[in-house]
Amino acid sequence: MTLDLLAIESFLCDLAVNEVGPIIKSKSGTQQNYDLKTGSRAVDLVTAIDKQVESLIWKTLREKYPDFRFVGEESYVKGETVITDEPTFIVDPIDGTTNFVHDFPFSCTSLGLTIKKEPVVGVIYNPHLNLLISASYGNGVRFNSVSFDHRSKIDSMGPLILNKSVVALQPGSAREGTNFQTKMDTYQNLLSCDGGFVHGFRNLGSSAMTMAYIALGYLDSYWDGGCYSWDVCAGWCIIKETGGKIVGANPSEWQIQVDNHSYLVVRGTSDPNRDDQDQYIRDFWSNVKGNLHYE
Repeated sequence: MTLDLLAIESFLCDLAVNEVGPIIKSKSGTQQNYDLKTGSRAVDLVTAIDKQVESLIWKTLREKYPDFRFVGEESYVKGETVITDEPTFIVDPIDGTTNFVHDFPFSCTSLGLTIKKEPVVGVIYNPHLNLLISASYGNGVRFNSVSFDHRSKIDSMGPLILNKSVVALQPGSAREGTNFQTKMDTYQNLLSCDGGFVHGFRNLGSSAMTMAYIALGYLDSYWDGGCYSWDVCAGWCIIKETGGKIVGANPSEWQIQVDNHSYLVVRGTSDPNRDDQDQYIRDFWSNVKGNLHYE
């Protein structure tokens, strides 16, 4: 099957900007009734708007691409929903739901497509900032529909070195157990003057927005666990098109799938051999204390 990935990217951009974005922007901060998605000791929220937007996306995509599969956050069934080799849309209708509930302007829609389980199209749209970033395999990246010169941006950022970087970290919704302790201990190692001594860390509350900001050159890396394929699929394609690299959050996980549930995302570099990228990853992993594991 030969697909016009650029045409699919364009269709997803239109859907995000014209259909989904206005709903997110108009309803942000209005949802005071919501469910706790993952239990009483978690803070992962889901609102009626999440479900409404996913339904709209699925209906639109099914009409245009009836033979494609669909994986969405709100329709996901643990143990049943799987990603196959077939063309599959992987969608987070509103990434950053907690931001959305509190009207913090870092919620977005994240629309991705995989073929043979590899992300090949990615569209992320934040209507609050009118920020649209998109990419498709082999076609580069577009920022607000204009080709983005990521090489010039990367060149301006200088070498990729751990103790000169700004890292995105997110504690996530589960605030107990060994995974939470691993995150806290790793954060301390990364920030400590006796450890990674990174310049600083940022929490945008949205994996998709974080990966978009790495691709745009605003952040150097992102380390997280407890994510799902819909959190990272669109951003994965965009990151790869800018020369970035995605590996596992745990040391030595050089090859992972989009549904790995824990990730280390690193920006592109000027090094044609990517030696500094791999060294950065090894240096980062040396600060990981413990092991992230998600069922």
